[in-house]
Amino acid sequence: MRSFRADNLRARRITMHDQPSDEVIAVAPSMSDTLRVASMPRRSRALGPRVAWITVLSLLLGVTASGVAWGLVALIGLFTNLAFYGRISTQFVPPTITYIGAWVIIVPAIGGLIVGVMARFGSTAIRGHGIPEAMERILRHDSRIPARITWLKPLSSAIAIGTGGPFGAEGPIIATGGALGSLLGQVLRVSADERKVLLAAGAAAGMAAIFSAPVSSVLLAIELLLFERRARSLIPVAIAAVAANGMRDILIGPGPVFPMPAVSLVPLAAVGGYMLLGGIIGLASVGVTRLTYAIEDVFEKIPIHWMFWPAIGGFAVGAIGYFVPATLGVGYNHIDAIIASRLSFAALLSLCVSKLASWSVALGSGTSGGTLAPLFIIGGALGGALGMGVATAWPQLGVTPGLAALVGMAAMFAGASRAFMTSVVFALETTGQIHALPPLLGGCAVAFLISGLLMQRTIMTEKIERRGVRVPSEYSDDYLDRVLVRDACTRSVSSLRATQSLGEARKWLTGNDTAAYCRGFPVIQDDGQPLGVLMRRALLDPAYSEDLPLADLIQGPSPFIAGDYSLREAADHMAESGVDMLVVVATKTPYPMIGVITPTDIIRAHRDRLRQTYTVST
Repeated sequence: MRSFRADNLRARRITMHDQPSDEVIAVAPSMSDTLRVASMPRRSRALGPRVAWITVLSLLLGVTASGVAWGLVALIGLFTNLAFYGRISTQFVPPTITYIGAWVIIVPAIGGLIVGVMARFGSTAIRGHGIPEAMERILRHDSRIPARITWLKPLSSAIAIGTGGPFGAEGPIIATGGALGSLLGQVLRVSADERKVLLAAGAAAGMAAIFSAPVSSVLLAIELLLFERRARSLIPVAIAAVAANGMRDILIGPGPVFPMPAVSLVPLAAVGGYMLLGGIIGLASVGVTRLTYAIEDVFEKIPIHWMFWPAIGGFAVGAIGYFVPATLGVGYNHIDAIIASRLSFAALLSLCVSKLASWSVALGSGTSGGTLAPLFIIGGALGGALGMGVATAWPQLGVTPGLAALVGMAAMFAGASRAFMTSVVFALETTGQIHALPPLLGGCAVAFLISGLLMQRTIMTEKIERRGVRVPSEYSDDYLDRVLVRDACTRSVSSLRATQSLGEARKWLTGNDTAAYCRGFPVIQDDGQPLGVLMRRALLDPAYSEDLPLADLIQGPSPFIAGDYSLREAADHMAESGVDMLVVVATKTPYPMIGVITPTDIIRAHRDRLRQTYTVST
């Protein structure tokens, strides 16, 4: 029996030495063999060697995604020139009805029909604006996006937008960049978490390549794709965005995408006015979101195959575009005009209402397109119109139509998507107006507050949450990572001696009232060192002889944890080891047992978190 015990110890020692070095705590040479081969949890590390490898991949992905982004822009230009100008050119130009007249009613419908056929026989994932689909793939499918999406999504979006669809190119580009990152993560041997980082890096690179907004691209990835802010994910995504932005500067040159007249220091009274405007835009963002999905629900009731819905939406787009041509296409030039105060009050209201009608019907029909540019146009036009009204009625406030339009643009996206920091920083990066920061912060914060109070879901999450996908809405630090095991463990513990026989232990169990409520028991050696844990079910298993020493019942590396580990590391160790009790040892020689940690102790710590969060002091 003793030789079996020695062989068992040697086997466990080999098992532990084969594990990665960050999974075992440093031990003194004098530590007993039992503790030396104990199974300890891996230490949480903010960064590791794998992060450097993922960062290199993200750098290459950023360069590649920027090329794909500008390829999509060229493709949109090609279809726009073919549909509206009758020429072959990849120049990115706005649609016009000058050459085709009333045919504009038919052209978007043809584009919608083509997209419907591609979705029906290619992939339904190309429907919509792409970001919700990417979110669902992250949350439910280990960030795996089918490879065909890398070409189906940009092609379908280019057709939809190039034939007059009132969408932005950024949504499909973000979706395509994400699909490219996911594909890279499926080809290479990476974890699901690393694949998520590559997906987010590709998406951020696509956005940075189009808007020259690397910081807001990273923030968009954090707020809508990563659902976290960790160094191991933040660094690769940031590098990808910087690389894509650098490629854009090489191809096009630096400078703000949406130049506007310089904004001077904003007086306090005007900041209050912009915050009030943000509240109004927040209300409007709720209405925009509900309208969009209400139209989608109407299409669900149409008694024809969904493949034909984008064509129906295309007819509506063409009819509206015939009377208001400014609603056709991405409309980046109209954003320039809005924030530069080049449009009249009537033109702003007309653009706001008609763009909303055209875009919501088209998106509700299930065609392929983006949301960012339409939301910016709708919010910017409404904000500019309100700014004109305030500037005329109360000139003493100092509110200007151009800055009001910029605040409205950012506040609409903040309210509809709840991507608060993305909205603020995007407006700053794309215009270069640093003095606009206080109005943007105030306006977007109020819009976010109003939207959050009135609407549980967002324009990004409504569709997938209807399908049962739970989308995280708040990202806070892990409370369990702040609590040390030694502060939460149970110190009053009933234990067994390693030299006891199984029969003695069973007799003790049946005669001890306290032990009747315990699921497991630490096993202690004669020198006071803990040997491991035996669960009640093992002690009562009739397959074992009562003459067997308890030491021989312990198989494999014993699940231990040092007192200076966190409860998060303890919970991870329990999950990986398949146990629900860990022996807690001191961190200094002679490493005595100080208690045990169980799921009950972790729940107790959670209870303290709830008390701190929801208990109001009196």
